Amino acid sequence: MVVSPSSSAQQARQALADRLAELCRDAGLTGRDLARLCGWHASKSSRIMNARTPPSADDIRAWCRATGAEDQTADLVASLRTAEGMWIDWRRMERTGLKQAQEARLPLYERTRRFRSYSPGLVPGLIQTRAYTETVLRAVQRRRVTVDDVVEAVTARMERQRVLHEGSRRFAFLMEETALRNSLGDDDMLTDQLGHLATVGSLPNVSLGIVPEQRHRSRMPVEGFWIYDAAQVNVELVSGYLTITQPSEVAMYADTFAELADMAVYGTQARALITAAMDALR
Repeated sequence: MVVSPSSSAQQARQALADRLAELCRDAGLTGRDLARLCGWHASKSSRIMNARTPPSADDIRAWCRATGAEDQTADLVASLRTAEGMWIDWRRMERTGLKQAQEARLPLYERTRRFRSYSPGLVPGLIQTRAYTETVLRAVQRRRVTVDDVVEAVTARMERQRVLHEGSRRFAFLMEETALRNSLGDDDMLTDQLGHLATVGSLPNVSLGIVPEQRHRSRMPVEGFWIYDAAQVNVELVSGYLTITQPSEVAMYADTFAELADMAVYGTQARALITAAMDALR
């Protein structure tokens, strides 16, 4: 399990460690006793119980056998998988290509009713055109993925966009003005994308805000993030994909989103910025 700076991931690991320590105590065993029964060094038991070293699934199975708690093995392994899933490096997430990573997020999108997205550099995926998506995912594939399934991944992301038009979902997208001019492709592709932004921004369930460039220069930079209802935040970092579920952390991102939203312009003013960016391309 890769260590994450997020307290959500830390608390999930600590909760698992505490439960394993409790099983050891309930069985009347010391860490040294458990190590002898499991066939490993005594220091390993201590590191696991103090959340300094994450256990493997096999470690948990051995632990449950030693403590007479084999009926709890499945639940504890599931807890391990949950903790592992809070921080996933890109190599692990994308080892079979980009399509699976796109499809894996669909259930989250389907159960969410309120979406909030802040994007400092690119148009958010839910409101990208097919050509823009293909350009972005092609750049990702060239940078870090050996498997080339970009065409299939694009189709998966386009399928995910149906949530924009289904049910009673609400969407709030915030972008920096610089994202209107940042393109990995040609001018025609970006022009089409900007026109699509204006169309999406007119949907009754969508709020599209753009933070003017002069306001961006007067504050600290913020990484891009998605907030799903009040339950989860996802952040794409250089090294991996972070999932945050700790309520205090989710609240911090919600507060940051509100601050950015106050700096943004909407409606006619936002469309004026989009039009200016299109005019610059012409």
